[in-house]
Amino acid sequence: MPDTSTPAQANDDPSLPMRRVVQTWWPLAMSWLLMAAESPALSIVVARLADPEVHLAAFGGVVWPVALIIESPIIMLLSASTALSRDWRSYLRLRRFMMWAGGLLTGLHVLIAFTPLYYVVAERWIAAPAEIIEPARVGLMIMTPWTWAIAYRRFQQGVLIRFGHSRAVGFGTLVRLTADGVVLLTGYLIHTLPGIVVATSALAVGVVSEAAYAGLRVRPVLRDQVRKVPQEGGELTARAFLAFYTPLAMTSLLNLLVQPIGSAALSRMPQALESLAVWPVVSGFIFLLRSAGMAYNEVVIALLDQPGAARNLRRFTALLTAVTTALLLLVAATPLSAFWFGRVSALSPRLAALASHGLWLALPLPGLNVLQSWYQGAIVHSRRTRGITEAILVFLLVTSAILWAGAAYGRLPGLYVGLVAFAVGRTLQILWLWWRSRPAMRRLSAA
Repeated sequence: MPDTSTPAQANDDPSLPMRRVVQTWWPLAMSWLLMAAESPALSIVVARLADPEVHLAAFGGVVWPVALIIESPIIMLLSASTALSRDWRSYLRLRRFMMWAGGLLTGLHVLIAFTPLYYVVAERWIAAPAEIIEPARVGLMIMTPWTWAIAYRRFQQGVLIRFGHSRAVGFGTLVRLTADGVVLLTGYLIHTLPGIVVATSALAVGVVSEAAYAGLRVRPVLRDQVRKVPQEGGELTARAFLAFYTPLAMTSLLNLLVQPIGSAALSRMPQALESLAVWPVVSGFIFLLRSAGMAYNEVVIALLDQPGAARNLRRFTALLTAVTTALLLLVAATPLSAFWFGRVSALSPRLAALASHGLWLALPLPGLNVLQSWYQGAIVHSRRTRGITEAILVFLLVTSAILWAGAAYGRLPGLYVGLVAFAVGRTLQILWLWWRSRPAMRRLSAA
């Protein structure tokens, strides 16, 4: 719903812009929260099937990081579509890019999963434990539809957010989780399928279902809103789009490159199999709290144009940072962590203790995600996205250096080293984003 207030009204009534922030944020936050629930659900089911350590490690150590790095160039299509799908011609240009990029990246996925290149990636580069190599390959094959479906649904979701239908994104995630749940329940009841088959089948079916829903839901928006919007300014040229999007794509690539680097490092540290098995469980739980901040990025991009928005977005940033950090501290400092990892996630006592201790090292991560969305959203809004790429390069270099040092030292469990590396790297990334966002922030404060 468009904001019909005048600048004077917005400045005189600060509660109005804050309500708009909350109204835009909460459906996206619920969508991210539901999506974040996917990973714990997978871990909960796989942990109750045969050989849980092997299949959790295969998923968290090979399948997930490789699938993420393949799809990384199209992850920021959500931000790009939210920012640039202003009229019909812009939509068509972005759709053409999405189709080509999704097709090419799916071809790369097939090349890795179905040819001997897989063994180069899994054995030589990641150096995964021998017992997870073949289960991981089966999982990666099943994940073939993943990349194109992600590209399609994130592109269409950006249009929905841009034209005031952010609640539809949450419904789409509910469709995805319902499909996930059906597959996971079926696999659990059958109880003879390998855990990696159940987990990756659930992911593939879920994301394809969500993409189909997004395609159907966006049709009336395209017909009744996008087609009727007069073209704003000049036409979105391929050169202008690539200048805008390339830094964002590089940001995703560099950000997710740390996933296979992390798997490779953990595979070379003490308790390699245990750390790789616990990693998706711990990171999945942390992602539940990080999801609130992840949802905030598109809110900042969509609302910074509104009168009085900068002041109230800044206030909301501080509040959300404090709340998400406090929630993780509550879990880490109480028996809730033992309950989650031992009872709910069904980890063995040894793995549950490893996970509970590691949770303390991740305390800054949820709040840092909120700050990242605030500074990064302001930079995207200014259309000068190079600073985002610089910041993620800082994150990658710092995180990789700590992981390398941990592998060289060789006395600490890989899980602990990985969590410290991510926390320190993310902190320095946020500091860089803060520095690079200052010109945009000054302009917004003066507006």
